[in-house]
Amino acid sequence: MARTTSIGEGLQRQEFGAGPLLQRDYWAVVREARIGPAELISVLASRFPELAPEDLVRFTPARAGALEVGDEMEVRITGAGVFRVRLIHRDRQSLTLSTLPGHPEAGRITFGAYRNGRGDLVFHIRSRARAASRLQFYGFLIAGDPMQTNTWTDFINRVAATFGRGVVGRVHAEKRRVPPEPGDFACDRPTFVARGD
Repeated sequence: MARTTSIGEGLQRQEFGAGPLLQRDYWAVVREARIGPAELISVLASRFPELAPEDLVRFTPARAGALEVGDEMEVRITGAGVFRVRLIHRDRQSLTLSTLPGHPEAGRITFGAYRNGRGDLVFHIRSRARAASRLQFYGFLIAGDPMQTNTWTDFINRVAATFGRGVVGRVHAEKRRVPPEPGDFACDRPTFVARGD
């Protein structure tokens, strides 16, 4: 099914997961970007699967065309299995996916683009999630966390190579335990607001 009547129906929300709530941030400045933040997100909504590193993860939308709120995608994670996510939020400069039952994580992830103080294009991914279960939590400690970092840094490198001349310097990655925020309990909010087009 491509869409549901309620965006929040059946989500695997982070409050029902196990282990600490983690915020993971991955971002980079795109060198000599050929498009602006809003256009990047528009193209990303249409080409999301092809920008993912297929040796690590494959996304298959439930319907053809640009992703819209309510759309779902199958996610095939190398070595972990097949799961699903739903697009729960989209605006001019970001789109946010949330996990569905069976996914190894419980939470959501936002892909956003904005300009920094110098006018450079920044592509930023932020997830706020917990492991879906205690078993998944231990799996993340062993192998899942490094694989996730590789997946999203590769994703950013591919976006930067597609819409510019790669990244300036390197892809930055940070992970920290965080307390819940009001947005973590909502079904339709991004993990951050991308501003500065």
